[in-house]
This record gives sequence, C-alpha cells and structure tokens, in this order.
Amino acid sequence: MSTARRRAIVPWLWVAPWLLGFVLFMLIPSMMSLYYSFTDYSLLEPPVGIGLANFAELWRDPLFWKVIRNTLAYASVSVLVGTVLALLVAVLLESHVKGRGAGGVARAIIFLPTLVPLVAAALAWAFMYNPEAGLFNRVLGVMGLPRINWLGDARWAMPSLIIMGFWNIGTAMVVYSAALRDVPRSLYEAADLDGVSRLGRLWHVSIPAISPAILFNVMISIIWSLQVFGAPQIMTEGGPDHSTYVYQLYIYESAFRYGRMGYASAMAWIQLLATLGIAGLTLALSRRLVYYRGAV
Repeated sequence: MSTARRRAIVPWLWVAPWLLGFVLFMLIPSMMSLYYSFTDYSLLEPPVGIGLANFAELWRDPLFWKVIRNTLAYASVSVLVGTVLALLVAVLLESHVKGRGAGGVARAIIFLPTLVPLVAAALAWAFMYNPEAGLFNRVLGVMGLPRINWLGDARWAMPSLIIMGFWNIGTAMVVYSAALRDVPRSLYEAADLDGVSRLGRLWHVSIPAISPAILFNVMISIIWSLQVFGAPQIMTEGGPDHSTYVYQLYIYESAFRYGRMGYASAMAWIQLLATLGIAGLTLALSRRLVYYRGAV
C-alpha cells in the first residue's frame, strides 16, 4: 500500500468506531422510525402502511395538544428561571466568595446534585413532596401554613416538577463561572472609570461578554427540557388529571404501553422537527444578542 493511500485511510480508521456506532444506533433506528410513522405497527405484527393517517390523527387528538401545552409550559419556565438562577449563582460566587478554597467548596456543593442519578433524585424529591411526612410540608407546618398536596394537586404538580428541575443548575453554573473569569479586566476598569454601578457592570459588561456561554446553556436547556421524561414518569406518571403528562411520556406510553409504535414514531418526528425549529429560531435571534470577542 502506498504512503498516500495509507495517509488517506488512517483518519477513517480512527473515526470508524464512532461512524459504526452512529450508523447502528442513530441512523438506522431513525430511518426505521420514519418508516414506522407512516404505518400501523403494534410491535407484535408486521407494520401496515397507512400513509399520513398517524399525523392526521395527531391533529385531532386532544391529548396530543395537552402534552404540547404541558411541555411548553415546563420548558419555558425551566429555561428562563433556570438560566437566570444559574447566572446569578455564578455571579455571586465570583463576586463574593473570597479565596480559592471556599469558592471551590461552594461550587462543588452546587455541582454535586448533577452527579446524582435521576431515579434516586426523583425518589428523594417525591419523598420531600410527601403530603404527610415530606420536608416541605413540615416546614409549612412550622410556619403555621396549611399543607399542600404537591404532587397530588393539579395546580401544584407541574410547579413541583419545575422546582425539582432547578436541582441541576450546577452544570450551567460552572460554565458561567468559567466564562466570567475569562472577561477581560480592562472592561471592568473602563466601567469603573465611567462611574458604572455594580449592577450596571453586570448588565453592560459581564452579560454581553459571556453571551456565547449563555447561548450555549440556553440551547442545551431548551433541548433537554423539551425531552423531559424521567421525573414526570417516576414522580407523577403524568397525573393528576394529565397536568404533568409531557410529550416524551406520551410517546413512551403510546409505543410500549398501548402498542402503537407507528403513532409514537409520528410524534417523535414532530418533536424532532419542532426542536430543530425552536433551536434554529433561537440561533437566528442570537445574532443580534450574542457578542463574540475578536469577531470581525
């Protein structure tokens, strides 16, 4: 084998494991899902082609629109509040925690919950939400306030899941902390010379300077929140009264509880296209809001 041919083959050998995994576990299943979305497939019998019937049924399915509303409500609050909360925590840690050791301990404590397996975290939060022995109702009792049926009341179930989601702001906080440390000190010095307040420095210097990190975290948060599944499935199973019945849970139950793999595949492709559309819109809007240092 010639040297030129060897040089052309070696890079492909390095990426071959990834390519093989992508083809076997992503590309082929995705194409099968696309095919099943145009069929009536119960998993027990061969799929039967039905054209666009699954998509037409989704349009008429009131539960489909219910899960869309629930998922968008969860995603909207989670992304907005989670982004603000993680950013504020990072700013406070960078501004007020003195000493490398103390800052490291504080960051480790906030980041630690992200390492807890989702099932364990969901069970722990479900216990804290317990209407009789849960931590939150005990605190309310000490304060003389009435108990709340956190996961059993349709008014409180979704807010309870959203609050539980803030348990994992540690990853975003670490990204913001790293970005804040990379802001040129000269920008803060110029702001001080102009008499800008600390809040003004945050708004006019820090946030524009770390806007690429904010965009990154927002994009990741949007993608994950639109696919939320574990916590609702473990803690509420979509109840009460479908108040926490989210899109991914409906896909799962349609496929594996009701045996409607074709219907679930149609939902999955709509979810993919909607996620790509929302992500694309976010990127388009970010062109005027994100500042890249060194960009011409």
